[in-house]
Amino acid sequence: MEGVSDEGLQGDGRGTGRLEPRRLGAVAVLLAASVFLSRITGYLRDVVLANRVGAGPLTDAYYAAFQIPDLLNYLLAGGALSIAFLPLYTRVRSRRGEEAAAQLFATVLGTLGLASAVATGLLWIYAEPLVALQFPGFADETRALTVRLTRIVLPAQIFFVTGGIVRAVLMAEGRFWAHALAPLLYNVSIVAGGLATGHVEGFAWGVLIGAVLGPWGVPILDLARSQRLRLRVAPFDPVFRGYLWIALPLMIGLSLTTVDEWYDRWIGNTLGVGVVAILGFARKLMQAPVAVVGQAVATAALPTLAHLWTSGRREELNRTLQRTLEGSAAVALLAGAACFVFARPLVEVIYRHGAFGSDDAARVASVLAVMAWAVPGWIVQQVAVRAFYAREDTWRPMILGTGVALAAIPLYLALSGRAGAEGLAAAGAVAMTANALATLCWARVRHGAPELPALARSGARAAFVAVLASVPCLYLLDALDPLGGQGTAGALLQLAVGGTVFAAIGGTGIALVGGEALRSLAARAWARLPFTGSPRE
Repeated sequence: MEGVSDEGLQGDGRGTGRLEPRRLGAVAVLLAASVFLSRITGYLRDVVLANRVGAGPLTDAYYAAFQIPDLLNYLLAGGALSIAFLPLYTRVRSRRGEEAAAQLFATVLGTLGLASAVATGLLWIYAEPLVALQFPGFADETRALTVRLTRIVLPAQIFFVTGGIVRAVLMAEGRFWAHALAPLLYNVSIVAGGLATGHVEGFAWGVLIGAVLGPWGVPILDLARSQRLRLRVAPFDPVFRGYLWIALPLMIGLSLTTVDEWYDRWIGNTLGVGVVAILGFARKLMQAPVAVVGQAVATAALPTLAHLWTSGRREELNRTLQRTLEGSAAVALLAGAACFVFARPLVEVIYRHGAFGSDDAARVASVLAVMAWAVPGWIVQQVAVRAFYAREDTWRPMILGTGVALAAIPLYLALSGRAGAEGLAAAGAVAMTANALATLCWARVRHGAPELPALARSGARAAFVAVLASVPCLYLLDALDPLGGQGTAGALLQLAVGGTVFAAIGGTGIALVGGEALRSLAARAWARLPFTGSPRE
């Protein structure tokens, strides 16, 4: 990527390998580009799945097959290894030296690698009763297929867990290319597996192969450039116990960013055939802006904030967090509005092929329009919680998140009973928004940042711009309705014309009333476009 070299991401220019705030934007752009490309390949994966399989019991089984592996990943903090490990690794390296940090790395890698292998073996053996317990609404054939697919994808968690530790070390050293390439190889492997077989088992084998190649293989090769890989199994090592203390709340606690999908699967399987698949397809589209904005910014921000905390630069940490939150929240509101406005044409273009028909498209679009309201909450939550994690404080946000996740269960049950899949989506939007607001308030109480009034003013301006761009587009899409026999061609026309209008009105609104945070973010994004000829950092 032009303007973002590997050398330029090495940190502060003094050989420390630490990421300074001035480089946060460059890293975020790199990771956002990676996430965007991985989402494109992910949608290609979903297009192939929808084309070959549709939205029926086979797809239900495929999505349900990830439930047990996801639980294992969560219990080992595999999905949050950089969160738990990176700040500790940064502190140990800063205060005790490179050798102590390498010892910590070898111990965590070896011990968690063995634990994940043993747990995978046990879950593989007991997959059948565990699937039956979690998905009682499935028919016998669907349940049997779920068990078979679960046993295929389960070993991938070993490579996710160990690869995640390696990527955390690389990110602590300011090296992000492995993190950027991993999801691309993972998704390409799944697509290849699906195309090669035309059956859900092919997609499952693609998951396993992709985990070996992307999340594990690429970081291992990158690490070999600078150090020798060492493994040490020492579960009672004092330093490893320090890691467990930070990781424990991520293992035993609950977070809506994880359990929202669990609730959809558990409750959705009781609502009828295809509901789990419908929710899964809609979630993939809703997660696109969440990943491109929230995941990329949060991943780039954590090593920067952790470095500022370790260096004792508290005020700079708070200012960096404030700027990051204001920009992320503003973009999140615009992205959520676009997701709501263009729900139906997006589904038509991406999914409506082969076995995925008009009725399936209508159901997924209806759920996606509701899920769009959750986008701002998702993005703000991912960034705001880094204010705690950078300080090696995982207990307070996880206790808060667990309380919200458990308190939301009656809401999920009530709204799903009233409105089915759309009710589940609405419950997720309400719960995630509440979680994000609670996290912001708690961060303000504990750390004195962010400045909530300034964040609210910036968000209000962005919300006004989002409404300003959305209302005309809704009328325009109605006039260009593709349902009158136009199909995919009409949906493409809607996206092209409607997207242009949305961008034009949104850009004008940002320039006039968007506020400093949103205008500054738009100016930096424009300066990075290859055709502007503007200087880059």
